[in-house]
Amino acid sequence: MWAGSSGAMALSEAEDVKRFWSRLGLPGLVDIHTHFMPEQVLKKVWAYFDAVGPLTGMEWPITYRHEEEQRVALLREFGVRAFTSMLYPHKAGMAAWLCGWAADFAARTPECLHTATLFPEEGVDRYVRTALESGARVFKAHLQVGAYDPNDALLDPVWGLLAEARVPVVMHCGSGPVPGKHTGPEPVGRLLARHPRLRLVVAHMGMPEYTDFLELAQSYDGVMLDTTMAFTDFSERFSPFPKGERARLLEVQDRVLLGTDFPNIPYPYAHQLQALERLELGDEWLRAVCHDNGARLFALPVP
Repeated sequence: MWAGSSGAMALSEAEDVKRFWSRLGLPGLVDIHTHFMPEQVLKKVWAYFDAVGPLTGMEWPITYRHEEEQRVALLREFGVRAFTSMLYPHKAGMAAWLCGWAADFAARTPECLHTATLFPEEGVDRYVRTALESGARVFKAHLQVGAYDPNDALLDPVWGLLAEARVPVVMHCGSGPVPGKHTGPEPVGRLLARHPRLRLVVAHMGMPEYTDFLELAQSYDGVMLDTTMAFTDFSERFSPFPKGERARLLEVQDRVLLGTDFPNIPYPYAHQLQALERLELGDEWLRAVCHDNGARLFALPVP
C-alpha cells in the first residue's frame, strides 16, 4: 500500500517512485505543478480542501500535510529534479507579495523553478515585469479561484510580456472540480486568438473539458497540458478521461507535462505515475511526459 507518512513507509514510497523513473532510463522527474506558498496561505488552502466534502460531495484528505522542509525533502527523495511553487491570489493586492515570497523560496530551494503569479489589477504589468527581470521561469494563473476573465483588459499587456519572454503560464482554466464564472475553453480560446504565441500550460489536462483543450493544443503550438490529477482513480470517478481521446495523447506527446498537485492530493504521489503508466501509451510517451518535455521547456542541464 502506498503511503505519504514519514519513516519506513515514506522511504518505501520513494523507492517505488525511483523505480518508476529508473526503469524508463530517466535521471528523475520534472513536476511542473506542485504547490509551495506562505504558510498562512497554505493553511487556508488546506482548510478549503478539508471542507470540500460539504461543498462538492467529495472527501479530499491532504496526503502530504507536512512542514515545508519535509515536503521539499520528500520531493528530493522521490527524485524530482525540478518542481514549481504554484501559488495564486484570490483577490487584488496579493499577487505582488506572493511573487516576492516565491522568489525567496526559489532562491533557497535550488530545485524549484522560480514561480510567479498575477491578478487583473492596477500595476499588474509592473510586478510581472519585475518578476521576469528577477528570473521568474513560470507563472500561475487560477481562473477558478481568482474568478477573473483572462481577457480582462488589465491583463492584456501582461500576456504580451509573457508571450514575448516565452515564459510559460500554468493556467487552471478547466471547470473541474467545480465550474467558475470564467472557466472552460471559450475564454482561453479568445485569449489565444489575440496572443497566439503565448506559452500556455492547461492545468489538469483541462478537466473536465478534455477534448476542447486537446483541440486547442493541436491548434496552437504554444499550448501544453499538464497531467495534474488526471487519469487517477480519484478523478476518474467524477471526471473520466474519454477513452476515445487516448490516441490524441500520442499526437500531442511533446506537449504533455507531468503535474501532480503535490502536496494537496488525496492519494500518494506515486499513484499519479501509476495512472499514467496504465494508459499503456508506451515508454517513449512516459519518458517525454515525466521528464523530457519539462526538461526541454525549462532548459534543464543534462545530468
